[in-house]
Amino acid sequence: MSSEQLELDRAAIVLKLLGDKTRLSMVGMLMIHDCCVCEFVDVFNMSQPAISQHLRKLKDAGVVKEQRKGQWVIYSLDQQNKYFSMVSDILKYIPNQEEKFIWLEKQGLRISCE
Repeated sequence: MSSEQLELDRAAIVLKLLGDKTRLSMVGMLMIHDCCVCEFVDVFNMSQPAISQHLRKLKDAGVVKEQRKGQWVIYSLDQQNKYFSMVSDILKYIPNQEEKFIWLEKQGLRISCE
């Protein structure tokens, strides 16, 4: 497989991952703030395993990275990833995800992982 084909395949994988509304929203949130799984669980009203699967796919593609802070795993966008600028450009076309953080704070859930 040529390097050009490989690059096309990798870009297609990232675009496919962002084609899922939940993952696209998660990445939009991560553009604003780092998050832990529990915050995504609360925002999307999904199970922890389901959220973890979404994050694993994003991590495997290099879109997000994780950092351990005690018992918590904090996720952030990998700004060193080759496709970060493409992801950043795509996020310009979705609504700002700040209201999800406002909701978390009002529910007293934003500080649950710090």
